[in-house]
Amino acid sequence: MLWQVILEGLAVCMILLICCVVGIANGAVNCVFLYDKQVQERAVQNGLITPEKIKRNQTVFKICGMTAMLLFTLIAVYGCNGARGFAEGYRQLVVIFLMEGLFDRLFIDFFWVEHTKAWIIPGTEDLMPYIPKKQQVQRLIATLIGYPVMAAVPAALMSLIFK
Repeated sequence: MLWQVILEGLAVCMILLICCVVGIANGAVNCVFLYDKQVQERAVQNGLITPEKIKRNQTVFKICGMTAMLLFTLIAVYGCNGARGFAEGYRQLVVIFLMEGLFDRLFIDFFWVEHTKAWIIPGTEDLMPYIPKKQQVQRLIATLIGYPVMAAVPAALMSLIFK
């Protein structure tokens, strides 16, 4: 069962990766909503994007990406794996959520954003690194603590449905 949950966690990581690849396909500025406000303001100031387009892109990213990841996870855990009750679902959700969170922090944030040119927005290079070390550590701690807490919510709701 653990191998299956790990494969499902990898699938969720791939959903996130695809969302990011599609998001920056026509330039990283299309995912500027993932950056600090200072970078967003500079991109708007430089005429690269409008505040309305930032909000629209963020909404599309959340609806398509985050909803897809959550639905996939719930279907995998409760549909495919047959989890019932809080504890069984929670354990699986925590593994999948943490895999996705660590993939986001270590691969996307630390490696891809900070060590490649794919996420550079022209005219904002002086604001690099886009994710300072202190913020990377804060995000990692928030992931390690927050994702298990977040997993409790769907596990509790689903335990009411699947007893």
